[in-house]
Amino acid sequence: MDTSRISDHKFVVDLSQSELDDLHDRLEHARYPIDFNNDDWRMGVNREYLEALVAYWRHDYDWRAEEARINSFNQYKLDIEGMPIHFIVEPGVGPDPRPLILSHGWPWTFWDYHELIGPLSDPASHGGDAADAFDVIVPSSPGFGFSTPLKKTGMNFWRTADVWAELMCEVLGYEHFFAAGGDFGNLISAQLGHKYADVVSGIHITGAIPLGLFSGINPLGVPDWGFKQKEENLDNPHLVNPGVMRGRPQSAHVAVQTNEPQTVAYALNDSPAGMLAWLLQRRRWWSDNAGNVEDSFSRDFLITSAMIFWMSQSYSSSARYYAEAVDNPWQPEHDRNPVVEAPTGITFFDHDMTSQSRFWVPDYYNLHYLNSSDRGGHFAAAEQPTIVVDEIRKCFRDLR
Repeated sequence: MDTSRISDHKFVVDLSQSELDDLHDRLEHARYPIDFNNDDWRMGVNREYLEALVAYWRHDYDWRAEEARINSFNQYKLDIEGMPIHFIVEPGVGPDPRPLILSHGWPWTFWDYHELIGPLSDPASHGGDAADAFDVIVPSSPGFGFSTPLKKTGMNFWRTADVWAELMCEVLGYEHFFAAGGDFGNLISAQLGHKYADVVSGIHITGAIPLGLFSGINPLGVPDWGFKQKEENLDNPHLVNPGVMRGRPQSAHVAVQTNEPQTVAYALNDSPAGMLAWLLQRRRWWSDNAGNVEDSFSRDFLITSAMIFWMSQSYSSSARYYAEAVDNPWQPEHDRNPVVEAPTGITFFDHDMTSQSRFWVPDYYNLHYLNSSDRGGHFAAAEQPTIVVDEIRKCFRDLR
């Protein structure tokens, strides 16, 4: 690939020592609320665990080492549609690398994909076939991480798809590209496959979420997204709800972040321990674990994810992604079926809430590839990177 057109926009993460000192001071003086009868986290994050994680953050976590890992990738930051957009570009190493953009969700960051970048861009160096190489592009969604500060209203998943189409076609110069993602990245990829099927060679998503999720077309919280059961689709075992996902509480952040994201932002932008707790609850309940979040993520990963939100002061703008999806509801670009016309691959992860309702997908997507995994939850790329890499390769192999 030719990166000359973006060579003047290289980006390096460089947190000042004064910012680190301020962070450590806030962590040292964190004021924790009383917590009782909460060993099972049913009231929210358990104080004993949070205090231990904050102690690790203060005394053992090495931000400079993590910063160097982030900066080992080729990063860029430039203006698209009046917004700062940060992205990684790793050129493929192989006979015919194809462009692939990976889109994240919330409380994900671009770092959820860091273990996929090497195997996807240089498969031969990671035990794979060089013929499967991709030019890997991993952006931070508008208002997330280093795609800040965001001061433009109306930015949600379907508008992000427009920005990604411009990034891939106009900025990077690709005529066609692949897309993949989970959570909001699932919706971004699906919108690319819906609106830009002429340039999107195929998409791969973990789980399945209808594009009308926030617009009342397929209302949030309704079993099976409001679709009617079709028995003929249940002959395929990958389309059957596995019924193994453990119970979990209602997603409080959805109510907060669709109704008043700015209010809680004042607290979380001021307290790193508080922000860590807010992010940690989602990671624990949505991942594939037996009650211990560290079954799915290392302490360093959990803290680095929080650090990206903290140093960029992006909690507020990232939380607004929900409110903007409600205030600016998705509308279809066409009334054809399937809704998503680009060839679509789906891998369901049995412990992911967006992988429970499955029977409706053959009618909604131009279904090209289908599989399921009994390991992995909602953060599949970070929990099971090897499986996700393999699924992306298999999905796109005959679409090149």
